[in-house]
Amino acid sequence: MRVLCVGDSMTIGAAGDYTWRYRMWRHLCRTYGGPFRIVGPRTALHEDSLDYAEPAFPEKARGHLAGWGEGWQHLAPVVGDAVRAHKADTLLVSLGLIDLGFYTDAEQTVEHVRRFLDGARAAAPRLRAVLLPVIPNVRAASDPAFGAECAHFNELLAKTAADLSEPRSPLLLASPPHDWDLDRDTYDGTHPSSEGEHRIAAAFAEALHQGWDVGGPYVREGHGERQGTSRR
Repeated sequence: MRVLCVGDSMTIGAAGDYTWRYRMWRHLCRTYGGPFRIVGPRTALHEDSLDYAEPAFPEKARGHLAGWGEGWQHLAPVVGDAVRAHKADTLLVSLGLIDLGFYTDAEQTVEHVRRFLDGARAAAPRLRAVLLPVIPNVRAASDPAFGAECAHFNELLAKTAADLSEPRSPLLLASPPHDWDLDRDTYDGTHPSSEGEHRIAAAFAEALHQGWDVGGPYVREGHGERQGTSRR
């Protein structure tokens, strides 16, 4: 299994973050019985920082296709090349907030989802993907119109995943992290704290386990964690 994590600033992380990618790698190391690799064309955090909160996170497991300020429309043109070059067969995708916040409405964003999936499947016809809905954020909480747009996109994303899933290239919609709390699970109303990283990783892990029997139930680690930066 070759896993490509795709996302925006919540996935790439910034200096001092563990990232949910790290949490996912640890989870698969504990629970997945076969060989796997975390792959991707990028390895750094935001602004090319390499200051992960866990220095023991090996470079070969830091691969990803994520970028600060990048959404479905930005990654749709490049995902095919990333899948092809790194032989990815499983995508874990957390995108949408940037698109809805700055560029496109829900219907337009879903068109970019379709372009993204078309490009990924052109590179690997048997590719499978887990898609995470847009999770609660401070703007959605304070701006009812934006909150409604996020909810509408999540409905369209669920329908799109169901419509486009096929036996040779299945799609799963992950359940949003349970009981997401902006104060506990983010450090600024959007980007995940250490607790939020665990919850995002758990959402992907539970989808993989329940949908495809990949890995096991998510069990938190974290005792004795270095907290990285003052944002936590």
